[in-house]
Amino acid sequence: MNRISISELAQWHAAGQIFSLIDVRRASVRLADAAQIPGALWRDPDALFTWKDAIPRDRPAILYCAHGHEISQGCAATLAAMGLDARYLVDGFAGWRTANQAIESLES
Repeated sequence: MNRISISELAQWHAAGQIFSLIDVRRASVRLADAAQIPGALWRDPDALFTWKDAIPRDRPAILYCAHGHEISQGCAATLAAMGLDARYLVDGFAGWRTANQAIESLES
């Protein structure tokens, strides 16, 4: 399964690489964090089959959940099986925050 490390994603951000960044944390977890990785689009992981066709196929899709485990890995694997270049973020949002990478308020 394809994955991307926190440092690789930070480099992609800094280089202005084009990709889709999808936050698939559970709504309650996302709201409790009150923050996201800049540029992320939230999608309900339980509704993947309703939003899967809206993911651009001409660029990598990076998915992250709270810790980079079942949710983002499962969504990435499903999208990859459908032919997308889908990757999950190792260590998820918690790892991104712990690594002191940029975050933005959900109010932004």
